[in-house]
Amino acid sequence: MRRLAILAALLACGAQAGAPPARPVLKSKAIDYPQDRVTLPESPANDLITQNCTGCHSVEFLTAQPPLDAKKWAGVLAKMRKVYHAPIDPADDARLVEALGTLPGQAPAH
Repeated sequence: MRRLAILAALLACGAQAGAPPARPVLKSKAIDYPQDRVTLPESPANDLITQNCTGCHSVEFLTAQPPLDAKKWAGVLAKMRKVYHAPIDPADDARLVEALGTLPGQAPAH
């Protein structure tokens, strides 16, 4: 009797007795990422910022930072390297600090 109940349950689910269970069907789905609405200002430093910063940060994030002087930007680079293990070459620090200081809204270099 129990065997008959199991068979009836399988048939009710559309499975055939002795047949392997149906495999799930996986489908790929396209993902559209938003485009940056803000671009870096024209500058020879764009490549340096792109290579060192935009792997983790959007341009919009970078250009929305509060005004920082060179000393504070140097501290940010040190933090990125130490805390987040950012692969920023210390030899690029001076040029990168200068480049970050040219972003819109940043304090003028003194």
